[in-house]
Amino acid sequence: MTTTIELRIDVTDAVGLGPAEVAATVHLPAAADLPARPVVAFGFPGGGYCRRYFAMDLPDWPAGGEAAWHCQRGWVFVAIDHLQFGDSTVFEPDVLTFEHISLGNKAAVQHVLARLADGSLTDALPAIAEPFTVGIGQSMGGCFTIVAQGQHQLFDAVAILGYSAIHTVVPSRPGTPNMPMPWITRASYPAAPTIVNPQVLAGGPAITDPDSLAEAVTEQEHVWTWAFHHDDEARDLVALDMNAMSGGPVPSWRSATSAACGIVMVAPGAVATEAAAITVPVFVGVGEQDVVPDPAMEPKAYKSSPDITVFRCERMAHMHNFAPTRVSLWHRVHAWAQGLADSAQP
Repeated sequence: MTTTIELRIDVTDAVGLGPAEVAATVHLPAAADLPARPVVAFGFPGGGYCRRYFAMDLPDWPAGGEAAWHCQRGWVFVAIDHLQFGDSTVFEPDVLTFEHISLGNKAAVQHVLARLADGSLTDALPAIAEPFTVGIGQSMGGCFTIVAQGQHQLFDAVAILGYSAIHTVVPSRPGTPNMPMPWITRASYPAAPTIVNPQVLAGGPAITDPDSLAEAVTEQEHVWTWAFHHDDEARDLVALDMNAMSGGPVPSWRSATSAACGIVMVAPGAVATEAAAITVPVFVGVGEQDVVPDPAMEPKAYKSSPDITVFRCERMAHMHNFAPTRVSLWHRVHAWAQGLADSAQP
């Protein structure tokens, strides 16, 4: 079991919307396991999930999940709840934009790094003044990580997991039509959202808001079950996770709230400018069932990155950390970032 530190970080001044705090869990390695160039990774969860997604205790796996796995190999792993998620401050539903959430995440990252640098965060580790920093964003967290990196250059490398910088599309089970979603321009949100594909939404059922998402259930399952969970996963765990979308109990890894602005991220090119502006190495990780229609095309979105890796993991769906092959993805992300850290100059 790794040591953890729970933080509530005041980001009021950074965000500018009134009192605001970001919740974070810092997972610490043993001091003896720190590499020569320490790595500090920041994990950002997807829509409907919270920072505990990175520390789930699943059957047949030691406690602590992905965060503990990385810590056992020498990383500091910081799991963060975006504003409007988990234990962070919740605003009125239509207040936050991508920019607000990214500013909150930026302030939280800078707070943790400053405290690691001056040694005030923990006595368990020496001061870490010049770590190699990695932003790991899953699903909607990947979207927010792209925005934060493109606008604020927060990290030395970013791993975008289960999100397309070109066009994110949630598939239904084969043989079932995909549920259409609105394409909303970012400039119009939230004051007066402009939907540029109204003809598609008028053709039948569509997912346009939390209510329609909750109601998107067939006789057998929620329409996103196949995209989110591989058929090799334990069905009771899958049901627990997916039922939370439809008003069921909220398990520890999920969030009772989510950012309404997330609906904007499914428009083609929603974060194209920020993705094109990223100048650090990028890792694109997807499952064989995921929301990235053509993983091989993703490098084209990162026009300024000098180093792009694409990995497609078998027997894995969109919610990667539930998959029986999740450790394969963790291995690849860890080896990729550790290799970059080992070769980088502080």
